[in-house]
Amino acid sequence: MSMITNTTGLIAARKVPRLGTDGTRRPDRIVHALDGLFEPVDPEDVAHTALQLWRACREQLDLTDGLPDYLLGLDAGGIVPVLALAQISGIPFEIAWKLQLELPGGIRFTEPHSTRPDTYAYGIEAGARVVIVDDEITTVRTLASLIKALRQVDAMPLAAACLVEDVQHAGRNMLADLGVPLVSLAKIH
Repeated sequence: MSMITNTTGLIAARKVPRLGTDGTRRPDRIVHALDGLFEPVDPEDVAHTALQLWRACREQLDLTDGLPDYLLGLDAGGIVPVLALAQISGIPFEIAWKLQLELPGGIRFTEPHSTRPDTYAYGIEAGARVVIVDDEITTVRTLASLIKALRQVDAMPLAAACLVEDVQHAGRNMLADLGVPLVSLAKIH
């Protein structure tokens, strides 16, 4: 699977079955060209995809009040996209980890479909304007948990941005109900 380099900036993605699922996790996983799971990733593809995602964010989000204070990437899948988006946009980033540490400004949220559901973000301050970044969006239960945790400490989740959106679960609608728009490069069913 290689990058699609047409003007839409979409990336190649597909669902693959997870092996050994026990019924508590999703039965499939979205894999995409920036995963690096089955072929090396060309750094040019990462930069191109980040540029397309940043353009989509600028076009689809209301940034009249200024840029977000930082991007918040999610552990594992969100690391590459948030690093690339930060590089292209010049916006600082933080990463939420599956590590409970004694650090200031910590919030806890859950990734319900994971075998280790507890996830933590640190350095979260009241009034911070945040864009959440992940590689793929499916059920949106993780993002909903994160959005609620951010709001509990008076941080402001402005939007979510992802590479691939699984439209089967209507996660975009759930995010809209929470008042958080979603920007995605590709949609998969």
